Amino acid sequence: MAEGNIVNASETSFEADVLKSATPVVVDFWAEWCGPCKMLLPVLNELATEYAGKVKIAKVNVDQNGMLAAQYGIQSIPALLFFKGGQVVGQTVGVRSKKELKAQLDQLAA
Repeated sequence: MAEGNIVNASETSFEADVLKSATPVVVDFWAEWCGPCKMLLPVLNELATEYAGKVKIAKVNVDQNGMLAAQYGIQSIPALLFFKGGQVVGQTVGVRSKKELKAQLDQLAA
């Protein structure tokens, strides 16, 4: 379900896609059946384009990558984890406005 500048991360690619990324990464934990996740997708697509080269946006399907979701304590989706230097530096749960997410991405990219 990822589009454009969004990376589909998985348990096998997570280290390379996220933990070893040269740029900060926002990881969207989502599922196909999750209505709010689908509402968030257009906002993430816009942000992925606007922040290309500054912040990477990745999606992790919790149904296909349950171990990753458990490892990061994901209990509700959509959940966004903000990574910088391989470490979680922030988290949101639920749908957020583009304005709220932009503020977080600006901090992350600083």
